[in-house]
Amino acid sequence: MPKKPEPHFPKVVEVVVEIPQGSRNKYEFDEKTGVMRLDRVLSSAVFYNFEYGYVEGTRADDGDHTDALILLAEPTFPGCHVTARPVGGLRMRDDKGYDFKVLCVALGDPLHSYIKKLDEVPQQRLREIEHFFATYKLLEDKHVDVNGWADLDDALDLLRTDRKRWLTEIEATAASAEAGH
Repeated sequence: MPKKPEPHFPKVVEVVVEIPQGSRNKYEFDEKTGVMRLDRVLSSAVFYNFEYGYVEGTRADDGDHTDALILLAEPTFPGCHVTARPVGGLRMRDDKGYDFKVLCVALGDPLHSYIKKLDEVPQQRLREIEHFFATYKLLEDKHVDVNGWADLDDALDLLRTDRKRWLTEIEATAASAEAGH
């Protein structure tokens, strides 16, 4: 649950980094215990070429928080909170179904501060990200379909939907707890 009001959501989001760029370790936040866990080490000879995490206060269709990628000049660390601006998103499908990744830029990074929408991201950078997702699970015998980039409006719509789903979940949990007393 966000700890402070977010008047600019979804145009400004808080992303919790799970995997810093340059890593082959896949970390995931365990909501039940509140800790970061090592999920696995990538078996393919690739590394995360962006910061990877989730948008706090969201719930995607797959039951996890909304996935987020951050373009950032330097790596952070698992658990780092980054204030970021969405610029678009990557449409994907894996063994668990539809999997949208919101692409963001960190507000605190002057190297990427000029980027406001997807067409301002260098095309080579977008191709590198697509290539990562198309190949990172190959040696695990898992298939991933990378279905292209979505514009800013699509990313903002998804974030609004995922925030509403999360708020509904929080309200239901609170009502259930209240009814139990």
